[in-house]
Amino acid sequence: MRNYLPLMAFAALTTLAPAAPAAADTRVYVRVNPPRAIVETRGVAPSRQHVWINGFHRWDGRAYVWTPGRWDLPPAGNRRYSNGHWARDRHNGYYWVDGRWRR
Repeated sequence: MRNYLPLMAFAALTTLAPAAPAAADTRVYVRVNPPRAIVETRGVAPSRQHVWINGFHRWDGRAYVWTPGRWDLPPAGNRRYSNGHWARDRHNGYYWVDGRWRR
């Protein structure tokens, strides 16, 4: 039994390792060009503090799907929103760069 203990510990660790969350900077590359953004009607802002966040095409694993824009309140201390966008890597295709709040 003693001889199996290290082997069992190794098996447990390698079995659990794939369940660990992926790194935050993991990129998913898409070989298909993203479509042009859809021009949306914004409507009236709910308040003077609200900021418009543009809609975007997201990749669902098979095709691009439109996610509509929305009005949102900025987090404390932030004023502007830099919209997300698709960037191109010459060798791998397109990858999504998340939008973020800025001061």
